[in-house]
Amino acid sequence: MRFLLRVADWIDALSEYAGKLSALLVFLVVVVGFYNVAARYVGRFVGTRLTSNVWIELQWYIYSLLFFFGFPYILKHNVNVRIDIFYVNWPPRARAIVDLIGNLFFLIPFCLVGLYATFNPVMSSWGRLPDGSFGTWEVSPDPDGLPRAPIKSMILVAFFLLLLQGIAQTIKAIAILVGYPTPE
Repeated sequence: MRFLLRVADWIDALSEYAGKLSALLVFLVVVVGFYNVAARYVGRFVGTRLTSNVWIELQWYIYSLLFFFGFPYILKHNVNVRIDIFYVNWPPRARAIVDLIGNLFFLIPFCLVGLYATFNPVMSSWGRLPDGSFGTWEVSPDPDGLPRAPIKSMILVAFFLLLLQGIAQTIKAIAILVGYPTPE
């Protein structure tokens, strides 16, 4: 159990890092958003175009990353959406049973299905052809748009990070149920 809890600690540290990255992305998305708005109005005032679809799509990409990296952090800190009018008052052992069942039967399978369902679309976005060779990347249909493959790949990263944190939460729930001392 000690080894599994060390694995859970490593995953927790990774989720903590992802959460800090997500917090930095909040600042970045605000800066890019401010630039988009300011450049549009200043451009109208001076009669020239100061922004492009690159900046608009970059803002959308950063906003997506903010959530993708935030998912495991939210799960780690147990601030995910939950209707816990009963759960909050239960003893730790009862909460561990609910968490274990939820993780094993819902969260972990959801992440595995998500990884499976998004793998081929992501590979197609990178240009994988039906014969297994690679062609050109998927790019935005908008003028001056960004390539779609990198941001679509982050969907896989998000599901993987959430899966890892789900595994860590499962390990911690099992430790509580078997009576192993866990730091809380």
